[in-house]
Amino acid sequence: MSPVTPGAAPAGVTTVLVIAKEPLPGRVKTRLTPPFSPAEAARLAEAALADTLHTVATLPAARRVVVLDGAPGPWLPPGIEVVEQGTGGLDERLAAAFGACTGPALLIGMDTPQITVADLAPALSSGAWDGCDAWFGPAKDGGFWALGLAEPDPGLLRGVPMSVPETGAVQRRRLVDAGLAVRDLPRLRDVDTAADAAEVAALAPHGRFAAELARTVRTAAR
Repeated sequence: MSPVTPGAAPAGVTTVLVIAKEPLPGRVKTRLTPPFSPAEAARLAEAALADTLHTVATLPAARRVVVLDGAPGPWLPPGIEVVEQGTGGLDERLAAAFGACTGPALLIGMDTPQITVADLAPALSSGAWDGCDAWFGPAKDGGFWALGLAEPDPGLLRGVPMSVPETGAVQRRRLVDAGLAVRDLPRLRDVDTAADAAEVAALAPHGRFAAELARTVRTAAR
């Protein structure tokens, strides 16, 4: 595990996972093209990932891990471990990420750079797992941006249809049908389209993502 830098948050009981792709042109944020070029979309993805990981680095967690498809780059802050992402569909890759954990785990994506410590605090507090088996963060597009499990069970994710409007509803129902006590995190918007990008940047105007979007728009206007 990479050493946590001085001033980082104290360790907690929960592993925080970030599922991510290396931000390379043509491999990430393809729904942003158009209006953006593949290179611009990749730079926006890198900024979103950097914002996300810098927030994660401040969280009280047992471990902070990026589950990565690709190679790490300068966007990786100190104190974040890197593990290789599994193969297969997204449900299989998420299942594998949880399957590699022992003890409570909270997984988020790289598409919500506006997340704050406060957004995640309920699932990382000292009493987060008292009477609670799962935390669920719904996304405005019908998916989910966060999923926490007190006892990581890959079977809770395998077979859930991903990247469709009913993904979140199916995943949450899977948890409930398994008899888990589920608590909800705030509903957030993730970045898929240019309209998403503008709204998310407005929510976190001082972040790397907002700055990169502003640069991209200025360049296009010249």
